[in-house]
Amino acid sequence: MPASGLFAQSNAPVSAAQDAAVRKALTERLPNLPKIDEITRSGMPGLLEVRINGFDIVYTDLEGNFLIQGNLIDTRAKRNLTEERIEKLTAVDFDSLPFKDAFTIVRGNGKRKVAVFEDPNCGYCKRFERDLQNVNNVTIHMFLYPILGADSTAKSQNIWCSKDKTKTFLDWMIKDAAPAAAACDASALQRNVEFGKKYRITGTPTLIFADGSRVPGAIPAAQVEKFLSEAK
Repeated sequence: MPASGLFAQSNAPVSAAQDAAVRKALTERLPNLPKIDEITRSGMPGLLEVRINGFDIVYTDLEGNFLIQGNLIDTRAKRNLTEERIEKLTAVDFDSLPFKDAFTIVRGNGKRKVAVFEDPNCGYCKRFERDLQNVNNVTIHMFLYPILGADSTAKSQNIWCSKDKTKTFLDWMIKDAAPAAAACDASALQRNVEFGKKYRITGTPTLIFADGSRVPGAIPAAQVEKFLSEAK
């Protein structure tokens, strides 16, 4: 069978024998290579996808003689196959989000839903929050995500432990009214950081919509509306 026939389907599993042979070759020759999670077909004839560290993608040939780092581009379809694969691997099932570690802001009928990860010291987040006031009929699950330093953790704790999380949060993000010192069990914050690391949430704000689509960055209210409408 020609190689093109073997690799017609991207990310299909390889045979057990080939999997074992490639793993053996790579681990023996590259002892510092992280543990291999999975080996699949890449969609390009003669090239295998090797997944390591959960979501990192590298490529190798059928015998594990070469290792390639970088993006695999389908020039005909003009698609970044590596990027698409990572997005698929890091996709989040909205209903499986740890909502107990977030607080909820409801506007209007609250029918539309979005989860937002924000660091209280993120300037882009503050700009985003001011614009988000223009979006109505939405339920916002706000995950405090302190990744910018110790003060971010302190502010997040003060917000999380306040009597009215929503008011304290918005007073700071929109009015620059610093949250008063407060103490409680704030372990949710560390769980949020761990969750974000697992799913590659590397910047704030990051939005996750009800259909699982993820949008990094402070997008304008009009774009939020568009994603909310498409996620129904």
